[in-house]
Amino acid sequence: MVAMSLPDKKLEHIKQRLCADYPDILIIESQKSYWNPQTRTIYYNPNHSHPIWSLLHEVGHMVSGHINYSGDVELLMMEAEAWKTAKVIAKKYGIIIDQDHIEDCLDSYREWLYRRSKCPGCGLNGLQSEPTQYTCPNCTTIWKVSKSRFKRSYRRTIKTPARKSSSK
Repeated sequence: MVAMSLPDKKLEHIKQRLCADYPDILIIESQKSYWNPQTRTIYYNPNHSHPIWSLLHEVGHMVSGHINYSGDVELLMMEAEAWKTAKVIAKKYGIIIDQDHIEDCLDSYREWLYRRSKCPGCGLNGLQSEPTQYTCPNCTTIWKVSKSRFKRSYRRTIKTPARKSSSK
């Protein structure tokens, strides 16, 4: 029998309680933590710096009814809602999720959103006009971004504003 450390025992205990409280979901170890609503599966990384908080956050997505999102700002709002729900669930289990940790996690999404929305033409922030497209209200540049939220933000300009010719 393999000996478990105290944090591992606590994580296992929380998993068992979550499975008892939410019998219609699966909880599976993975390299990444995420909620898959199609299979009603929560994937969690036991090697995360705070695996219990991360697991509760994914339960927060499930309890909040998060299935999909249509825009980047909506994703950020869903992340904030999942953390808010996770704090309520955590309290039920006698766990306190550190607010600084939550803000650090949300900051990663805020930074991701900022980089995606930054206009490659003038540097101001644009507006998302399609799931993978932004438009700058200042200079009218249009750019595409990657679909994945897990990868580096790439921006590819597809339309730049017409330049006025200067005649002397």
